[in-house]
Amino acid sequence: MRYARGVLLFLLVSLLVTSRVAASDVDHSAIDAYVRAEMDRLHIPGLALAVVKEGDVVYQQSYGLANVELKAPVTTDTVFQIQSITKTFTATAVMMLVEEGKVALDDPVGKYLDGTPETWKPITLRHLLSHTSGIKDFINEPTASLRIDVTEQEVFDATTPRPLNFTPGEKYAYSNTNYHLLAMIIRKVTGQSYADFLAERVFRPLGMDHTRVQDLSALIPGRAEGYLWRDDRLVHGQYIAQSILSYGGGGILSTATDLAKWDAALRTEKLLKKSTLEQMFTPATFNDGKKSTYGLGWGVGAYQGHRFVGHSGGHVTGFQSYIRRYLDDGLAVIVLVNQNGEGEPKSIAEHVVGMVDPTLAPPADPAHP
Repeated sequence: MRYARGVLLFLLVSLLVTSRVAASDVDHSAIDAYVRAEMDRLHIPGLALAVVKEGDVVYQQSYGLANVELKAPVTTDTVFQIQSITKTFTATAVMMLVEEGKVALDDPVGKYLDGTPETWKPITLRHLLSHTSGIKDFINEPTASLRIDVTEQEVFDATTPRPLNFTPGEKYAYSNTNYHLLAMIIRKVTGQSYADFLAERVFRPLGMDHTRVQDLSALIPGRAEGYLWRDDRLVHGQYIAQSILSYGGGGILSTATDLAKWDAALRTEKLLKKSTLEQMFTPATFNDGKKSTYGLGWGVGAYQGHRFVGHSGGHVTGFQSYIRRYLDDGLAVIVLVNQNGEGEPKSIAEHVVGMVDPTLAPPADPAHP
């Protein structure tokens, strides 16, 4: 029995040592060279990168400029618009309310929001979370000017008279309106905006000190400027109204450092039970029994047998973002850039994670060896 305990102890120590060696073996110079070359090729002013292994940051670097005119460099505390990665937070807020018995995934939207049309009767919170509702996208199928501030209710009132794009549950179609509605439901159930709910229940408890919901008038230290690559030159990102920028599907500002804390928390039960997280990371099922490539707030997939979840973000204000989390490998990569047009943070993330773990390396691209 004493011998067996000794063997077990040796194995545990070996695993810990292996983990530390794996972290120290990250080839910083190769990653730096690749990222800088991609930034140059794609005209990216600034980029923040973090690689996380089992909740610990094993590689982090900041590149380029947060503000080109002021020549202000990107740092580990530079704040980017993360856009649709916000959906992973809003979905988590909803699932917290599910665990608390305050809402249910198969509740109809009309249970919480007054004035829903007859065609919305079959639409549930699950449909909203999985982008299977059929509701038109108020941003990409505009129902209101994106340059004029509107209330949550005004967006709702402009959307409800429009016909659904398809029968709820029939297929996947990304719609920002789904997450606008979820934020409205969070407010209705809790009496708090989704911003206040997340600050109280997620950002502060996790020490995400540089994460908040967008506020154009606030003085936010380290806030990056957004840019577009248009007609072979860099220009400022477009103006979008505060109320549109801060909505529940794309309103969060954050840093690569804070998003590493987000990944770490999701590998524990600090916020949600593992069974709830697994539910979020499971592909939605359509009415015909086929599977989606999106779960509840996360894109889902697999590469070379490695399961992952992820989300991208991008906006004409001049930002793009990407997070990918390999569920069984304990590995995550986060890329934030302050350019929209040619940024390709998803491709950069995939290549960087392949440098950390060669089994995850994407196929070589002959166009960009």
